[in-house]
Amino acid sequence: MNFLAHAYLSFDQPKVLVGNFIGDFVRGNLEQQFEKEIVTGILLHREIDSFTDSHPLVKEAQTLLKPVFKRYATVITDMYFDYFLAKNWHEYDERSIENFAQWVYGVISAHKEILPEKFQYPFKYMQKENWLVAYGTMEGLQRSFTGLSYRTAFDSKMEKAPEFLKLHQDKFENYFNLFFQELIFFSKTRLDQISQKNGKL
Repeated sequence: MNFLAHAYLSFDQPKVLVGNFIGDFVRGNLEQQFEKEIVTGILLHREIDSFTDSHPLVKEAQTLLKPVFKRYATVITDMYFDYFLAKNWHEYDERSIENFAQWVYGVISAHKEILPEKFQYPFKYMQKENWLVAYGTMEGLQRSFTGLSYRTAFDSKMEKAPEFLKLHQDKFENYFNLFFQELIFFSKTRLDQISQKNGKL
């Protein structure tokens, strides 16, 4: 999943949120580098990604993308799902997405001293361009995909992903709606399990 989903699936726990955000940017012995709650967030991030990547509904959605976008179908699906989460935010949270995004940026900024260097660069632009809110608009999605297409080693065609979404929006939204309910339940359950395990260390 992409950043907005990982933020939401941290369930308002600040240190879990930090770990969830930096999960792709850290390696090695986590317990030696971070406090327990941040380790919990990192482990949760990895559980979320593993669950998502192996889920039949996600794989089915990706089959629609692979003929055009090949190996980049996974990245595109993640961003499509953030688009639907942002677009339908009121169905998942009482706060406005704007207020939620500002809270997230504030929490991450407050932990600047432990943020991996490789994460600091994208986070700078995430704040500046308000990615978490922008994901919910076609214009924001277009900027994100166009930026990603410039950084791929092969011709990803990702700049065409928003147009593809417009053509198949109902199908992808249905995949998201069915899958995300399962993901919320899975994430809450795994967060409880990881927290209990870490609490005993």
